Amino acid sequence: MNTTTESAADTLVIGGGLVGAALAYGLAREGQRVTVLDEGDVALRASRGNFGLIWVQAKGDGMHEYARWTRHSSDVWADFAGLLTEDSGISPDYERPGGVHFVLSEAELDEKRDQIARMHNAHGAAGYQVEILDRKQLDDVFPGLGPDVVGASWSPYDGHAGPLRLLRGLHAAIAARGGRYVADAKAETVARDGQGFVAHTAKGRFRAGQIVLAAGHGNKWLGPALGLEVPIRPEKGEILVTERARPLLRMPSHVLRQTAEGTILMGDSHEDTGYSTDSVTSVISDIARNAVRCFPALANLRIVRSWGAVRVLSLDGFPIYQESETHPGAFVVNCHSGVTLAGAHALTLAPMIARGRLDPQAEVFTTKRFANAKTH
Repeated sequence: MNTTTESAADTLVIGGGLVGAALAYGLAREGQRVTVLDEGDVALRASRGNFGLIWVQAKGDGMHEYARWTRHSSDVWADFAGLLTEDSGISPDYERPGGVHFVLSEAELDEKRDQIARMHNAHGAAGYQVEILDRKQLDDVFPGLGPDVVGASWSPYDGHAGPLRLLRGLHAAIAARGGRYVADAKAETVARDGQGFVAHTAKGRFRAGQIVLAAGHGNKWLGPALGLEVPIRPEKGEILVTERARPLLRMPSHVLRQTAEGTILMGDSHEDTGYSTDSVTSVISDIARNAVRCFPALANLRIVRSWGAVRVLSLDGFPIYQESETHPGAFVVNCHSGVTLAGAHALTLAPMIARGRLDPQAEVFTTKRFANAKTH
């Protein structure tokens, strides 16, 4: 049934996935009246397929401001997790034990050393901490490594959390802070009128003084109505989940992590298949094969689930944060690191939006960088 509503909010957040929910929670913590309009579980929701890493190493090679932003989010994640648990009663299963990127060839190890050198030179020792671990060092931390592992990169700033518990906690915390979450309310159109901004959905019309587009791929179609061009593209990733196992991984890696329940996630595929979420046998086989190369004992575990999900990537892979120049009060937020950046989105970016402007530190993430790239 179509129900029209004119109840106004301070800010409408379009999209209830990890990005939109983290922003809405942060806005509610700032005292704003927030309404979240979510398409629901029929959405092409990247949150469902998030691996759960809070990852700092290797983030920002090519845009060093992104490396600093990612490190900042990692640093505030502990406070964010505590506040979220207090407000929602749901722990996101956050841990920061450090993280490793296993390397399976000497050539790849050399590439890792070069990357670390570039990042270190850009940030200095105080701002970037990643080091190479040799095989002996790894054996002391990870008994049972396969013979193909020649080394790894390690950062103390990496960690992980449970994406679904995080999303559930954010929705509960939004409600606890007085926010409104409306499911099955896909924004069909958005516009500005004399009273602020309005979104039209199957559940009626919703208004607010500000609007934040955080609808993932939906931003590409909603943005132009508010003067926001959002150059994003889809990239599929697939994940395998094993049965529960004894503790095997003391810290997460870029391809493996063990959850609080004991299951082991395997991933790290990058597929250009449009908006398809289908699982592909050849890709699943490659994921499993690489996991077993790292830990041969994984071959004895049963795979209980697999799925694919579509990431949201900008043209250069870095976030897009922007206020409309033609429709002040309209913001767009896109990124592919919904778990990693949840802390910064809730505790740093949301307060900027509540104040009605992005701070200078966020200016580098506007789409102006793509125009500038064309002129060089």
